[in-house]
Amino acid sequence: MIAPHLLTHLSDIAAEYDAVFCDIWGVIHNGRRHFPEAYDALRRFKAERGPVVLISNSPRPQDGLKAQLADLGVYEDAFSAIVSSGDATRTFLKDYAQKGAAWVIGPERDAPLYEGLGVDLSGTPDTAAFISCTGLFDDENDTLEQYHPDLKAAAQRGIPMICANPDRIVQRGDQIIYCAGTLADIYMAFGGDVIMAGKPYAPIYDLCYRALNAVVGREVDKSRILAIGDGLPTDVLGANGQGLDLVFIAAGIHALEATNAEGQLDAQLLVKVLESEKACARYVSTALAW
Repeated sequence: MIAPHLLTHLSDIAAEYDAVFCDIWGVIHNGRRHFPEAYDALRRFKAERGPVVLISNSPRPQDGLKAQLADLGVYEDAFSAIVSSGDATRTFLKDYAQKGAAWVIGPERDAPLYEGLGVDLSGTPDTAAFISCTGLFDDENDTLEQYHPDLKAAAQRGIPMICANPDRIVQRGDQIIYCAGTLADIYMAFGGDVIMAGKPYAPIYDLCYRALNAVVGREVDKSRILAIGDGLPTDVLGANGQGLDLVFIAAGIHALEATNAEGQLDAQLLVKVLESEKACARYVSTALAW
């Protein structure tokens, strides 16, 4: 594998692209605060080059994400549209709502995912027709083991899980948080079937192309779209699957894997990290900056 080009400034390559698909958590903010240089880079790209579509594996629909970004100090001068895994997941939930009640796994803050879909949320591991998983009930205090008995029982019943967030972990401040993708992995290990619509899967990218085309009024060639993200199994593999050039932000959840003892990006370590997932990236950076 050819090592990615080290990129320090988005402006160095901006002229090669007409649009950006950018991840949110880990690139623009860490769940506690936004990254000013990343925010500035997206504002500059939008003002000087073209649309920025934010693409997130959050189970929240786009309106909830927009409000969360505003709370963190990130506004619409840095993006043209938002597409979330929650948006992509709602199509599956609407279809499965006809099959019976859902056993819902996730915090109360994710309730907007179900609004207007007619989903019966009263199911249990023993009665539900399917599972809808947005994350752990309490992602700062729950253990994965406490979910095992109910997940195993549901898997033995043969009901599918709709996973609204394929991310396995995120970094919230200085804490690593388990996401719905980890529970989906456990469910599959017990023999359960899982349906996912977020990154790296195609449904969320289909929504991104539609959002981008609506902004510019035409179809944008994939060779002119730059993807930016920090998640190897989600952002990187998703961009690879779509044939998009990618800036891999090798920080946050992958920082220790790709940096040497001096805290600098190590090309050989980085190639090993990418090869571990049979992935590739055209560019790599420690952070997004203009």
